Amino acid sequence: MTDNAGSIRKPEVIIDFIVEEGMLDVCLRNVGDSSAYRVRTVFDKPFYGLGGEKLISRMQIFREVAFMPPGKEFRQFVDVLGRYSKRREPMRLKATVSYRDRAGNRYEDTMAHDLRVYLELGRARLASETKGG
Repeated sequence: MTDNAGSIRKPEVIIDFIVEEGMLDVCLRNVGDSSAYRVRTVFDKPFYGLGGEKLISRMQIFREVAFMPPGKEFRQFVDVLGRYSKRREPMRLKATVSYRDRAGNRYEDTMAHDLRVYLELGRARLASETKGG
């Protein structure tokens, strides 16, 4: 599949961690130019969110998503980063994402994440926690 300029269009599915106002989210996103099929994500370590109550790494969106068009994003709130860290959840994670394109070509990428960088940036606390409230 090519675009008007003759470039090959392909899916590119990533796992990213996002911290905004101290809230940690994990995001599965197709940043590529075409649809991805049979998207599977495997984390090297299990991790829990929502106060340690939910096994985030084994959610259905990581076991398999049948179809992800370009730009599609699944974003899951994990926890407040400071609380996540205090529970001694893994701060270094690797995620391997595998998927196919429409023609059946297989792709696989492994992304390493170090959540400690967010703690160093000072973005781990909520605004109310920094004001003593």
